Amino acid sequence: MRPLFCTLIAFGIASLAGAVPAAPTAPETSEPPPLPKAPEPIEPVLRLQIFLDSKLFGPGKVDGRPGEFTTKALQRYQAANGLPATELETHTLDLSTITELYTNYTIREEDLKFVGDLPSKPSQQSKKKYLPYDSLLEFLTERFHTSPELIEWLNQPAKMSALKPGDVVKVPNVAEPFQIELLEPIPALPEVPEFKATRMIKIDTKEKLLGVHEGDRMLASVPITPGSGYLATPPGTWKIVGITQMPTFRWDEGVLNYGVRTSTAYNLPIGPNNPVGVMWIGLNKPGIGVHGTNSPQTIGRSSSHGCMRTANWDVVRLVKLITKGMTVIIEGPEAIPRPVVKKTEPPPPQPPPPQKKRWFEFWKR
Repeated sequence: MRPLFCTLIAFGIASLAGAVPAAPTAPETSEPPPLPKAPEPIEPVLRLQIFLDSKLFGPGKVDGRPGEFTTKALQRYQAANGLPATELETHTLDLSTITELYTNYTIREEDLKFVGDLPSKPSQQSKKKYLPYDSLLEFLTERFHTSPELIEWLNQPAKMSALKPGDVVKVPNVAEPFQIELLEPIPALPEVPEFKATRMIKIDTKEKLLGVHEGDRMLASVPITPGSGYLATPPGTWKIVGITQMPTFRWDEGVLNYGVRTSTAYNLPIGPNNPVGVMWIGLNKPGIGVHGTNSPQTIGRSSSHGCMRTANWDVVRLVKLITKGMTVIIEGPEAIPRPVVKKTEPPPPQPPPPQKKRWFEFWKR
């Protein structure tokens, strides 16, 4: 997906019911370097990732590669189930329910509805009615919670750039594939009163993790990209004020660069490549929320401008566990104060130097 934006100061997720505050935005501060080409997946790691992903203790991408978020997901799942924390190589989880690591997916004609031209500039994106996947490969990576490198490796020597309806593709056998075709725009998801009374979200921006808790027990955990530096995600205790499915997005360069709303902005349509993905969870801190992303491959590897973004395949499952009115506790560093540039007054004008009289002016005397 295109590495576009996160959110910042109040300005523009559309809501027909007005239940969600104006959403913010700003692009990522930097795009991380690409990962090296994927080696052959390590099947014990892949099996563990599929298991953890099925329990919504998200390891990030399901790609058979060990890494920070797979280890953190394992240890959070162990803690939630009263097990001692271990490293990947020494865990004792029963993974016998994961009988098949791979499955086949046949490209359908209807899948092409979600794939198309994706301009890179907001001015061009604003003219479209939908921001689609830019390829069938991107469609598959999000559907099966994985990376393009793994799908390319599994299907070599076939060219993934030449996929068409009827082609059969080998993919990770995740329990709950992401189905973009089931998502319709909903301005405000209905409240679930029992969740509000018993559950809360805790976010650790240093660890780049979001957890859903019920009492002392963690129900789910997913990796996030928080803000940092001048635009760090604000620590504190907040409330969810609304959840929008398939939001639109107001892109404003003034907000992006200076936190100032301007009249020069672009309204970007819905779609998996919308800058805030397929879900916006707004907080009562203006312009701050948890949302999906158009760049799942960089979760945890780059920084945002204030909000907390997570993969679309995680956020659509996350919202089934939460509701408007729930408490959100954010822990982490405060934003670094911007340096104050003092305006210096120009020096007062100086009188011109006295003119020397020329010799013939003395002669005239």
